[in-house]
Amino acid sequence: MSSWESSRERNGRVKIVKYTPERRQDFVDLNVWWIEKYFGAVEQADRDEFDHVEDEIAKGGMVFFAVDEADGAALATCMAIDRGEGEWEIAKLGSAPDRPHKGYGKAVFEACVDWAEQHGAKRIYMLTNSSLSTAIHIYESHGFQRVFLEDYGGYARGDYALEKYV
Repeated sequence: MSSWESSRERNGRVKIVKYTPERRQDFVDLNVWWIEKYFGAVEQADRDEFDHVEDEIAKGGMVFFAVDEADGAALATCMAIDRGEGEWEIAKLGSAPDRPHKGYGKAVFEACVDWAEQHGAKRIYMLTNSSLSTAIHIYESHGFQRVFLEDYGGYARGDYALEKYV
């Protein structure tokens, strides 16, 4: 049983849960917040992921949320995407702006990595921006290493990629 399945609580009131259609807007809102804050605007590649989240889940991916048990609020989210042939992408790691640095982002990231590994990942990667030092620290602390790419998946803001072989 992985950490996310155990309903492990953080700070006594938060649990990690899988995506449900009722949480779709939480996924969008948590990500739009950080994208607009740090980069000014949501890109077409973001909109495509928001519009097709259920399609990615149907293909084996998953979105996780850290949820406050007291009020049901989504505190963080992250997505694991099956890219085929053992390749997995971790994307859309976002946390609520009113509760930063509480470990919720790390928890949903770990749930995504666990999911990918349990579903046959041979390589897990993510695309990000060099200004997002907190997220990069989380990735590197879990054994991900920087790689240099010419194409960052259609994101103008993408300038930093990491990967890990499982």
